[in-house]
Amino acid sequence: MRILHFADLHIGVENYGRVDPATGLSTRLGDFLRALDQVVDYALANEVDLVLFCGDAYKSRDPSQTHQREFARRIMRLTGGGVPAFLLVGNHDLPYAAGRATALDIYQTLGVPGVTVGRELGTQVVESRRGERLQIVAVPWLNRSWLLAQEEHKNLAARPLNELMEEKLQRVLQVEFSRLDPELPAVLAGHLAHAEAVPGSERRMTVGSDPAFLLSTLTDPGGPSTSPSTSSGHRSGRGMVDYVALGHIHKQQAHQSRGVPVVYAGSLQRVDFGEEEDQKGFYVVEIDPARPAGERLRSYDFVPVEARAFVTIRVRSHSGNPTEAALRAIARRERDIRDAIVQVQVELAAGQEGLLDDAAIRRALASAHYIAGISREAPDSPRRRLGEVKVEELAPLQALELYLRARETPSERTQALLEYGRRLIESPEAASEMAP
Repeated sequence: MRILHFADLHIGVENYGRVDPATGLSTRLGDFLRALDQVVDYALANEVDLVLFCGDAYKSRDPSQTHQREFARRIMRLTGGGVPAFLLVGNHDLPYAAGRATALDIYQTLGVPGVTVGRELGTQVVESRRGERLQIVAVPWLNRSWLLAQEEHKNLAARPLNELMEEKLQRVLQVEFSRLDPELPAVLAGHLAHAEAVPGSERRMTVGSDPAFLLSTLTDPGGPSTSPSTSSGHRSGRGMVDYVALGHIHKQQAHQSRGVPVVYAGSLQRVDFGEEEDQKGFYVVEIDPARPAGERLRSYDFVPVEARAFVTIRVRSHSGNPTEAALRAIARRERDIRDAIVQVQVELAAGQEGLLDDAAIRRALASAHYIAGISREAPDSPRRRLGEVKVEELAPLQALELYLRARETPSERTQALLEYGRRLIESPEAASEMAP
């Protein structure tokens, strides 16, 4: 059984883009859709049996009709080619209030053939392209409202709530794992952060601190007494999964727990310069259903996609003409900057500020897709900082969170202000519903 695991598409991220005159849409929307096209093309051409999407189809919880249409076109091309899809709900797919539909519910409502939506915490059995069955333990995004609905938890601060969420998820997964059929392969699909994950650009797109779950919670929630290890390092018997497929963290990475791979596929496109060096893509997982539990996983391989490049050109000019130094640096990176999103950072000596010709630098960057900025720094240039962080490098919500912490704002007040700020940024209409 061949499973394609990807996550964190975030259709709607359009920073560093421009309007495509041929379509009237953002060129960055085109970037994200072309990355998804590569996923679909690979699945159809390489006998993939199931596509497992681990959350965050869109940037916004209320995606535009255009964004929904373009995502649906590709899902329908996938399932129309005979490859079923499992769509897990991530934090960016969730509605603002209970009772509202998620951004993925429409597939379940319409009963789209070949599409299963993982909206609830629990186990579903899905059928692959060749009719083989797979157990999927779905862990969609769990926000604090999961606990705040209970009276005894309403006044708890963020940290105790996160600890309670960890304990509750462990208990729930212990039950789910105990019910797994040992004769069928099983995977856990989650949209969450675990304690050993290396964070990526998702930190700029979320509010406050996410709960970070233990690796062992995802692979062995019942503890070692209920899941003995074999000499090969794999556990055997009832109550285990063969692979843990995760979304939410944008940096591609793989960890191990109790002999089970715990893998973030990462996002499909770079969203800022913090991801300049990151490789983007998806995982292809090979499972042999005929093997016994603990021995079914044959391989899990990362497959890169062609993602829009981000390029930083750093120039140090302490003598001579800084413009000429910048132009030489650009010429050396000519191949790299073609169709890339580019920023130029120039370190100047005192008194050189007036010698830097921005217009000449922009002309030299004509082959770039987008010029993100030309910054200059001189020894006497003031820097705006919050602690050790440059304000210019912060997303709005990060700056707000650091400001509130610097003012020693109470935790509950901080979370409320951050939530309001996030809603205001993503949807002024939604934010107005919270206003007193």
